[in-house]
Amino acid sequence: MAYKIAVIGGDGTGPEVVKEGLKVLEAAGSKFNIKFDFHHYDFGGDRFLKTGKIIDAEEIAELRQFDAIFLGAIGHPDVKPGILEKGLLLHIRFELDQYINLRPVKLYPGVETPIKDKGPDEIDFVVVRENSGGIYTGHGGASKVGTPYEYASQEMIYDRFTVDRCLKYTFEYKRKRDKSDAKYKDREVTLVHKTNVLNHVGDLWFRAFNEMGEKDYSDIKRGYAHVDATTMWFVKNPEWFDVVVTSNLFGDIITDLGAMIQGGMGIAAGGNINPEGVSMFEPIGGSAPKYTGQNVINPLAAIEAGRMMLEELGEAEAGKAIQNAVSLTCTKLKSLSAGKMGYSTTEVGDLVAEAV
Repeated sequence: MAYKIAVIGGDGTGPEVVKEGLKVLEAAGSKFNIKFDFHHYDFGGDRFLKTGKIIDAEEIAELRQFDAIFLGAIGHPDVKPGILEKGLLLHIRFELDQYINLRPVKLYPGVETPIKDKGPDEIDFVVVRENSGGIYTGHGGASKVGTPYEYASQEMIYDRFTVDRCLKYTFEYKRKRDKSDAKYKDREVTLVHKTNVLNHVGDLWFRAFNEMGEKDYSDIKRGYAHVDATTMWFVKNPEWFDVVVTSNLFGDIITDLGAMIQGGMGIAAGGNINPEGVSMFEPIGGSAPKYTGQNVINPLAAIEAGRMMLEELGEAEAGKAIQNAVSLTCTKLKSLSAGKMGYSTTEVGDLVAEAV
């Protein structure tokens, strides 16, 4: 197979980790007869500072022609926070209707977790975050700003269509996950929300979850947890979770906790997915500008993002080979932290590529 991939190195250390991700993808392609046609784009802080341009409609249309997008990082110290995040990341997500944010939380052997007495057997779950609706869509406003009477509102709005398509993806993902490994078979899909307080939106999610489960996925076990309780149980009993589905805001919060219990941002990757269109994959840790050009940043999260991209494209065998290679490489590193790995950025990429 051949795939046309848009590559956005982005800001800070983004281009450095992307380089290693592409190296590992090429190694997997060589082994499994997969060809890649990489097209590089300069979207990010440097371009914005030079031209005032972030991304336009023609460039969005061009991105629609690719099989997937591979992103390094966005965030520039000389650009006010929110400009690039909204103008590029959220713009791409909304315009390409990437309505699923997929975040695996998997602890690899040799990686330290802050949770006592928990290991790879206990920390291995996935969060499906609804990625296009909810409070992040910007409904609301502000008035009398800067006065003692200032007020602001931001509304969490969901419609049944948006909720249903997220739930359908979740149940289908659970079936695929069960087939990939028998150990997941008896575990449940957990809906996370706050139905005891957000009784309107929470009720919509809860009813839709159970109606779809009963009608179309009666073979899959279902469970529910309040979001505040989930943050406790992620730490106390992460082994309780397998596939978690939640709304945009709650998913944003609990996936950062998930990243820390799997060893930190150096290993955490995510996918912004449109199952019927173009999806975008990225490391979660940000641009880390203070490490730019030092060849010390951990590239494993970007490599993991490449693995997720392959799996979404249907190349499960190649994706599994990368996962096994990352697992082996983790046992060789002293730490996942920048400058403390015992290897350079380039050397870590070499280790994974050679293991593939």
